[in-house]
Amino acid sequence: MSQNDNLDFAAVLATAVHDMKNSLFMLLQSIETLSADSENDPPEKRQQIATLHYEASRLNSGLMQILALYRYEREQLPINIAEHFVYDILEEQVGRNQTFYQNKNVDISLNVDPDLSWYFDGELIAYLINDILVNALRYTKDKVRVSAKIHNMKLEILVEDNGQGYPDEMLKIGENTLADFDVTRGRTGLGLFFAKKIAAAHEIKNNTGHISLKNGGELGGSQFMLTLP
Repeated sequence: MSQNDNLDFAAVLATAVHDMKNSLFMLLQSIETLSADSENDPPEKRQQIATLHYEASRLNSGLMQILALYRYEREQLPINIAEHFVYDILEEQVGRNQTFYQNKNVDISLNVDPDLSWYFDGELIAYLINDILVNALRYTKDKVRVSAKIHNMKLEILVEDNGQGYPDEMLKIGENTLADFDVTRGRTGLGLFFAKKIAAAHEIKNNTGHISLKNGGELGGSQFMLTLP
């Protein structure tokens, strides 16, 4: 290749990521089919299928974050604000992870008023919540709860579990501003950076969305809170 050739490597990488996401989607569907056919298989085999589903979901989430952040950096990530029923968005994310939480025997509950609606980008918020939910399912002991409510004229979506909670280093990452966020800290850093970007992109009259990380609550584990104006 000539040195004079202009190759936009970032654009090539973004295209490759998009293709890989399509392949992963087909892989996830195949894993879910395997899980449905493995009801009478030994627990060890079902656990292997659940682990495979989790790893594929985690990879899919990471690729989606890279693609979204690439578009955000180039100002090509449109924020499509529309009214959505919050229950429908959250229920869909729970359903996407059914294979994993059923085979891992995790009790997952959804505490949301079916009539609760809010204005936000449904696709981006769905991706954000799914990433947080996947992590909660990975680190919980056996319980995960997803809830949503209106508080102080803002929408609060809470994902919590009864695991060991966030390590101190991760809690400190959650306190960082976008300006000093280090995306090189592995997947945890990228996931939180993505969540903060998407939350902050939701702005109404100088009120911006934000995330917060805590430990404790009724379940005693990690608590991820997304607040949207």
